[in-house]
Amino acid sequence: MKRIVLERLTLNNFKGIKNLVLASNGGDADVYGDNATGKTTMFDGFVWLLFGKDSQNKADFEIKGLDGAGKVLQHRLEHEVEGVFLIDGRRRTFRRIFKEDWTKKRGSVTDEFTGHTTTYFLDGVPVKKGEYTAEVDSIIKEDLFKLLTSPSYFNEQLKKEDRRKTLLEVCGDLTEAEVIHGNKELASLPGILGDRNLESHKKVISSRCTVINKEIKELPVRISEVQRQMPDVAELDDEELLKEDIAILRNRVESGDAELSRILSGGEVAVKEKRLREIESELIDIKSRMHSDVLDKLALKRDEVNRIHIEVDRYRREIEDKQQRIQQNERSTVNRRQEAERLRTEFAELKGLVFEHPEGHDAHCSACGQSLPEDQVKAAHDKAEADFNRKLAERKERINASGKAAVADAQKFEEDTARLQVEIETLNSTLQVLQTELTGADNELNELRMGVKDPTTDPDYAKKQAEATQVKQQIEVLRTSGEEAAATTRFVIRQQRAEIEEMERDLAKFDSVRRAQMRVMELEKQERELAAEYERLQHELFLCEEFTKTKVSMLDAKINSKFKLARFRLFEDQINGGIKEVCDTLYKGVPYDGGLNNAARINVGLDIINTLGEHYGFSAPIFVDNAEAVTRLIDTDAQVIRLVVSEVDKKLRVETAAMQEAI
Repeated sequence: MKRIVLERLTLNNFKGIKNLVLASNGGDADVYGDNATGKTTMFDGFVWLLFGKDSQNKADFEIKGLDGAGKVLQHRLEHEVEGVFLIDGRRRTFRRIFKEDWTKKRGSVTDEFTGHTTTYFLDGVPVKKGEYTAEVDSIIKEDLFKLLTSPSYFNEQLKKEDRRKTLLEVCGDLTEAEVIHGNKELASLPGILGDRNLESHKKVISSRCTVINKEIKELPVRISEVQRQMPDVAELDDEELLKEDIAILRNRVESGDAELSRILSGGEVAVKEKRLREIESELIDIKSRMHSDVLDKLALKRDEVNRIHIEVDRYRREIEDKQQRIQQNERSTVNRRQEAERLRTEFAELKGLVFEHPEGHDAHCSACGQSLPEDQVKAAHDKAEADFNRKLAERKERINASGKAAVADAQKFEEDTARLQVEIETLNSTLQVLQTELTGADNELNELRMGVKDPTTDPDYAKKQAEATQVKQQIEVLRTSGEEAAATTRFVIRQQRAEIEEMERDLAKFDSVRRAQMRVMELEKQERELAAEYERLQHELFLCEEFTKTKVSMLDAKINSKFKLARFRLFEDQINGGIKEVCDTLYKGVPYDGGLNNAARINVGLDIINTLGEHYGFSAPIFVDNAEAVTRLIDTDAQVIRLVVSEVDKKLRVETAAMQEAI
């Protein structure tokens, strides 16, 4: 794993901070300060040093110090950040300086502000921006660096699409063939998709459905318009005479229309298209036959891997629960031992107490003032001493009983701790065996995936593909020749109709009525066909969404097993019955951006960083802002710099791990 450690970070004249040095010496550090003392500015400087942006991924933020009115406090300053890092044990120094440019123009007495300049240094040597950027990029990519240094970056700055992409990259995606094989309802999906991928086909469906909806809404209006334009023939007569006069020419026109209908019907084209569909179906059968056996084995092995993942997760949670109980027992043991010691001290103090008769005691009657007899004075003294001794004995007895109970409780907690440690060792042994089994099962799964054959290597498949190409070419030729013949026939029909135009002037109204009626029927047929097409497209959309649900369900256990705290919801049911692809982070069922407290957000972010760091093989300094919100950060192999709000610290105060050990 590549390890990046921050040894020292120095800020000069950066966002209002005149000078600040964070000397972590390569270890963890806690930075304390009241609000607006510069804790977040330190993180901004750290990110700006390497990438020229602040911690919120903004490149145009204000570096100079400003007054209350938003004006620059002091010009001509050099705004500088320098960082000393250990990169895989090698010390490297990066330095970036931002300053104003002032130029005295010819003929001018004073110089004028003309812009800004940024200079760069690597290990003390000045370099150009390109060389500086290339050096940083060679160590770690910007997007990966931000993922590994800020617990909030993944959930608060990364887009949901990029979160899904990152999770799938870390945990491994599933092929379309595996998903389809896992749900028999999706068997027809490959034939529907053709050469398109799932998302492209969904866009095609959505676009086509929009067009169909628009056309379906317009068709009743178009039908009504045709009916309104239908001429009134109630007062016309002698249609039969007109028909006899133009019968010969009409027959010719009808013959032409029949010829045109035959051409447009495309009988040969329909036969070829039917054969093309048959070939495509045969190709799908060949592909399914080639993949069936391997996919069955893949499904069984994938189920085995998922089962082991679930077992590993269960054992880990049980170990964590017992470790937490051990910590509670240890705290309770210390408390009860301290209580026993306190009671022991109190008991020892009581042993030294003896009854003392109060001096100056009045031996006279309080009512009459006469001297009391000696026997009455002695009786009062004896009674007071007896009361003192009785109360002292009762108090000792209570202390003795409480002390014994405290010691017994401490022994009980210690015995429970010993028992839990033995159970943890047993669980760890079982967990190691499961992890070994999981590694072997993953390897076998990868080998099975590599065994899925490419259908294009099959001779029958290649032969069918060649035939399909040939049929497509034949269809294109038939359509081209049909269009030419149709154009010729239409021309002849127009000439014939021109010859009988005068004779049909009155009869045209009857023809208009008949044509209008035919048009209405065509539009009604088109309406039915569009409705049928819309229903088919909706079924295809359902299959696409079912594919996504199946894939997410198969990936869910695999992804969540990679994380100790974080869980992920990758799709969301919609009101209309569809699904929406999302990527929401959850902790114990609570969404990250829907009520999760700051402590849980920080630890969930660290859990994500741990998994991503292990996958990418990188460890970089983690800046935890608002760290006072969490009492205990989860363990991480990376260097951690906690930014803690402390009202008493009006200036930033840094505590390193070495300082805390010395204390």
